[in-house]
Amino acid sequence: MNRAPTLDDLVLAGISLAAGLLLAFLSRAVLRWLAGHAKRTRWSGDDVIVDALRSVVPWAAIAGGAAVAAAALPLTLTVQHHTDQVLEVWLIFVATLSAARVIAGLVHTVTQSRSGVAGSATIFVNITRVLVLAIGFLIVLQTLGISIAPLLTALGVGGLAVALALQDTLANLFAGIHILAARTVQPGDYIRLGSGEEGYVVDINWRQTTVRQLSNNLVVIPNGQLAKANMTNFTRPEQRLTVLVQVGVAYDADLEHVERVTKEVVAATMREVPGAVPEHEPAVRFHTFGDSRIGFTVILGVGEFSDQYRIKHEFIKRLHRRYHEEGIRIPAPARTVALQQGAVVIPQQRSGEDVIPGTMN
Repeated sequence: MNRAPTLDDLVLAGISLAAGLLLAFLSRAVLRWLAGHAKRTRWSGDDVIVDALRSVVPWAAIAGGAAVAAAALPLTLTVQHHTDQVLEVWLIFVATLSAARVIAGLVHTVTQSRSGVAGSATIFVNITRVLVLAIGFLIVLQTLGISIAPLLTALGVGGLAVALALQDTLANLFAGIHILAARTVQPGDYIRLGSGEEGYVVDINWRQTTVRQLSNNLVVIPNGQLAKANMTNFTRPEQRLTVLVQVGVAYDADLEHVERVTKEVVAATMREVPGAVPEHEPAVRFHTFGDSRIGFTVILGVGEFSDQYRIKHEFIKRLHRRYHEEGIRIPAPARTVALQQGAVVIPQQRSGEDVIPGTMN
C-alpha cells in the first residue's frame, strides 16, 4: 500500500496492541494461579511446564497483537515482510528458550527421580539445553531465508577437526554418558576406587565426576578414568550393608555363653544406635583356634557406609563392658618361645610381645 495511514488505521492498530497487552496480562495471571496449584502436586514436571508457559504465552500474545496491528496499517510489502520476519524470529526465540527450559527441567526431574538423591547429573541437562538452542538457532536462520545446508556442511568438516583436537574432552563426555546410562554410579552413591579414593558422588557433569570424602574434601575424577577404574559401589544394589568385627576369647571360656552374650549386645546396639538396622538378626561365627584365643566374627547391619564407624565404636565399647561384667576374658597375645643354652632347652611363656629364639653363651 502507498496511501498514508488514516485515523481509523491508527485506532485499529492501537486497539490490536492493547488487546495483545491485555491478553498477555490475563494469561500471566491465569498461569500464576495454575503455578500455585502445580506446586501442591507430587509431580514436579508440571511446575516446569507452567513456569515455561508463563514466559512464552504473554510474549506470544504481545506478538500476536503487534502482528494484527501491522496488518491493519497501510505498510508497503517490503516493510510488512520485514515486520513479519521480526515477529516470527521473536516468537521462535521465546519459544526456543521456553522449550529449552521445559525439556532441561524435565530431564533434571527424571535424573533426580532415577537416582533418588538431591544431587543432579548436570551432563544430561546441559546436553539437552544445547541441542534445543541449536535447533532453535537453525530455525531462525531458515526463517530469515539463510540456507543452512552450507552451514551444516561446514559444521561437519569443522566438527571433525574439533573432534580430533578434543579427543580427551569427548572421551570424558561419552564416558560420563555411559556411566549414567549404565546406572553403575549415580549422584549420592558412596564409591571406592582401586586407587584408594572414596566418598559420596556429588555430581557427574560433561567432563568430570566430583566425589566428596568423609572429611568434606572434594576429589575430581575425569569421567574417562572413572569408567576404566576398578570401583566398589557401596550403595548399589542395596544401600544397607554388613560390617565384620573380629573378636577373640580365652580357651577356657564357655562358647555357648559367649555367643549368647554377644548376640544380646548386638541386638541392643542395633536397636539403640542411630544408623543401625533394627531388624538385623545378630550373627556370631566362630572360625579360628588361634595362638592364645578362639577367634570369631560378629556381623553388624548398618544403614549406609558412613554409619559403620559410629556403630562399631559403640558396639566394641558395649561388648567390652559386658564381657567384663560376665567374667569373659579377652586374652592378650601370647607365644611360647625356647631359649637354647648349650644342650638345655628352657621353655618360657611371654605375654603381649614376640621373642625371637636365640642361643645364649
